[in-house]
Amino acid sequence: MEFNLQPTFLQNELIELFPLQESDFEALYAVAADPLVWEQHPNPLRYQREVFLTFFEGAIASKGAFLVRDVKTNEVVGSSRYYDYHPESNSITIGYTFVGIAYWGKGYNRALKKMMLEYAFQYVDMVHFHIGAQNLRSQIAIGRIGAVKIDEIEVTYHGEEPKLNYIYQIKKEDYSL
Repeated sequence: MEFNLQPTFLQNELIELFPLQESDFEALYAVAADPLVWEQHPNPLRYQREVFLTFFEGAIASKGAFLVRDVKTNEVVGSSRYYDYHPESNSITIGYTFVGIAYWGKGYNRALKKMMLEYAFQYVDMVHFHIGAQNLRSQIAIGRIGAVKIDEIEVTYHGEEPKLNYIYQIKKEDYSL
């Protein structure tokens, strides 16, 4: 069975994921328009509409991006995506994740990663995460769920200049959340 980058529905007790659609732009931008969301990300200007539009276009083109909604309120929480599926190495990457500040420290990011990892580990043995070199919040958070830094890489985001990212990895046999 091959990995589906964009399953049509994933849900847990806090959030549900839906394939990102072009019609989701305004709702997602409302979350992304806060500069605090991006202050440690590789492109801290993504709160600006034009910059976010480029990011959003890349998300749609990836065919692996999700809109994340709160199960109880149906409010938009943020977004994440699967990409770089490599059947030969049995791996996938999770990234481009952001969560609105109203959801910080409340378990939403952890619930998102847990759901995405559990789905991925049905198909692959290894999950990678690209995290900006300056994004200490995300580096700490990913370490808390067992990911280990294995490398550094220049990542070219859709429509942007390359940025230094750290590669973190979780192997299926080491995963427990």
